[in-house]
Amino acid sequence: MSLFTASLVPGLLLILVGLPLMLDLPAFKAAVKAFPRSAPVGYVVFGAASVWFLYNILHLSNADFGEYRNLLFVGFAVVAVLAYKCVPDFLGVRGAAALVLIGAGPFLQAAYMEYGHPARLFMVSFVYLAIALAIWLGAQPWRLRDFFGWLFARPLRSRSLGGLLFAYGLVLCAAAFNQR
Repeated sequence: MSLFTASLVPGLLLILVGLPLMLDLPAFKAAVKAFPRSAPVGYVVFGAASVWFLYNILHLSNADFGEYRNLLFVGFAVVAVLAYKCVPDFLGVRGAAALVLIGAGPFLQAAYMEYGHPARLFMVSFVYLAIALAIWLGAQPWRLRDFFGWLFARPLRSRSLGGLLFAYGLVLCAAAFNQR
């Protein structure tokens, strides 16, 4: 992935999330509120994270326990299947956290050793913040439900967060085009 793409993609995602929050769209707010406890969404998001993680396990090099990849694959596949049965609550939040953690690698790799582009730090800072948030929410997924309860208690809060996300998305898009 190029540094341009690695900066543009999170910027566009932030704009796509920030704009409906800023405009206070009721359908978007309802979907966001329902996300943490939604079983169908949880199955899709956690399933995608599981498949991506198992794909990475199958492509381990020998330096990364690659000689045990089949054993690791079976073990983690069993854990993923058991997660649907044993911890079905907040499966979507856990899956989203896993997707962020797995997906952060290509973004950080795109900015690695790119010292000639100081605007890359806007993207890298966002990715590291997303990693920290994903670790925290992966361990305590109910906190996202609580945050959404607080966020949508007053319209000004969600609009302010939406404006902040939208503005930072614009900054990331501008940084992407600045690095070309």
